Amino acid sequence: MMMLAAEKTDVCGETKNRLIDFILISDYTRFMPVTKTAKRALRSSGRKALINKNIISRLEIAVRQAKKTASKANILKAVSLTDRAAKKHTIHPNKAARIKSTLTKLRKRK
Repeated sequence: MMMLAAEKTDVCGETKNRLIDFILISDYTRFMPVTKTAKRALRSSGRKALINKNIISRLEIAVRQAKKTASKANILKAVSLTDRAAKKHTIHPNKAARIKSTLTKLRKRK
């Protein structure tokens, strides 16, 4: 949550209104890490975030394709990516089970 306030500053004899961001203390994402360990953790969490984003986007595309065509090959690919995402702890195992359940129901309809 951010609050904006105007502050008057005197720059070379001129008075200007300037916006200043006040950041609540609870918003830790806006602060840079200070310690060596925190900097290392920030780097590794950034790498993990990219990998997780890639896994989830591939999974979502595969599920969309499987729902669109409902072919056996597409369903198997989506189920495989779902299992892999759950194994890597990118998604919760219950969510993986839910996705696989909906995919198998697609195959039973045909």
